[in-house]
Amino acid sequence: MKINRLLFLSVLMLCLSVAVNAQFPRFKVLAFYSNRVEKDHVDFAKAAVFFFKDLTKGNGFVFDTTSNMADLNDEKLKDYSLVMMLNDFPHSPAQREAFQKYMENGGGWFGFHVAAYNDKNTKWPWLLDFLGGGVFYRNNWPPMPAKVTFDDLNHPVTKGLPETFISPINEWYQWKPSPREKKNIKVLVSLSPDNYPLGLKDIIPDGDLPVVWTNTDYRMIYVNMGHDENVFGDATQDKLIIAALRWVVATDKKGNVFEKK
Repeated sequence: MKINRLLFLSVLMLCLSVAVNAQFPRFKVLAFYSNRVEKDHVDFAKAAVFFFKDLTKGNGFVFDTTSNMADLNDEKLKDYSLVMMLNDFPHSPAQREAFQKYMENGGGWFGFHVAAYNDKNTKWPWLLDFLGGGVFYRNNWPPMPAKVTFDDLNHPVTKGLPETFISPINEWYQWKPSPREKKNIKVLVSLSPDNYPLGLKDIIPDGDLPVVWTNTDYRMIYVNMGHDENVFGDATQDKLIIAALRWVVATDKKGNVFEKK
């Protein structure tokens, strides 16, 4: 009788655990990073992993990481709602093909900083179009904080944020032509012209400089921030990053995991 009672209680606790966990949104993120890149980019990746891992408290979602870009393949990606590029990007033809296929079939992408870097040596037309047609043009140096402004405060990613704030130290990339010129690019955050001239060694003197945008043909968002560990810790910027993650996940064609069933 005692054994049966213990068995009953064990089953009851298991059922309660399943019921509680079922209340939480369950989705999976796979974050790619490299330890063989610029030190500041490695430092950012380490800080980002800590930041996003901390958000999984309460079993809200799964945050997996890998430093093996070969994991960018059909079999590995099929279980993930979102692929995150912290400080790296696809290199080989096979990796590029797998990523393109994943995105064209409804996959999600969250790219930081160097994840969007491309120049005359990249030779990947699809990526260029995916990012809005802009090729890396110039940057400021050394990394500096900068005033950014919100282009659309009604978007789910920016809703509830102030019209402007000072973003922590970052190396800001400028693209040519500006992604804003493409009709399928929705710019959410831009560098304020009040910053110009920006830099001491390498100077951005003027021009349009979007820092957060999405290609409306895909489930994706790009954030220019991501140069070192200082990216995290500012309340406004952290809220922006979390909202961006949530928005990309919520727009999964498989259904919005945040909606009550």
